[in-house]
Amino acid sequence: MSPFFTAVRAVIFTAPSGAGKTTIVHHLLRQYSDCLGFSISATTRPPRPGESHGVDYYFIPVEEFRRRVQTNAFLEWEEVYPNTFYGTLRTEVDRLWQSGKVALFDIDVKGALSIKEALGDRALAVFVHPPDIDSLFQRLRRRNTEASETVQLRLQRAKEELRYRFRFDIVLYNDDLQSTLRAAERIVQYYVCSNSFGD
Repeated sequence: MSPFFTAVRAVIFTAPSGAGKTTIVHHLLRQYSDCLGFSISATTRPPRPGESHGVDYYFIPVEEFRRRVQTNAFLEWEEVYPNTFYGTLRTEVDRLWQSGKVALFDIDVKGALSIKEALGDRALAVFVHPPDIDSLFQRLRRRNTEASETVQLRLQRAKEELRYRFRFDIVLYNDDLQSTLRAAERIVQYYVCSNSFGD
C-alpha cells in the first residue's frame, strides 16, 4: 500500500472530452460496486440521448444552478462553455460517504483540480490521456451527438487541458481500451478497494 494514499475517499478520473474516461468509470463501477459509488455531477446542458436525470447527471436550469452557487451548495463548479455549467454538489459527496462508498468522479479537468485541492490526500486523481489529438477528434466526431462547432470547441479545449496532465497523481494513457481498463482496475485495487474505508 502506498504511504501517500492510505485514506482515499475519492477517486477522480478526468480527461479531455472524448478521451474515454466515462467508459473507464462505468467499467470500474461494474467491477467494484461494493466499494465505489458514482458521484453524479450537476449540469445545465440538456441531456444527450439515453441520459437520465439523477443517473448520469442532475440536469439543472441555468438560473437554479446560479442560485445554488450563491448558497455555496457546490464543492466545485465551472462555466465550461457560455451558460453551460458543471458542478459537484456537496450533498452528493456526503451521500456517498454516508453510505460507506468511495466517491468515484467522472469530471472535466478544471473541476478535477478543484476537487483534488479541496480533498487533498483523501482524493486520488487520474488523468486519462488520449493517444493523440487526431484520435480524439475522430472520437468526438463519431459521437454524432453535437454540432460541428461544438466539436471544434471541445477539441480546442482539449489541447489546453492536456497541458495540465502532470498536475495529477497518475497519468493513464488510453491507447488500447482493454489494456487501459486493466490498468485502471490495478489502480483501484492498489490504492482504494483493498483498503478499509475510514477517516
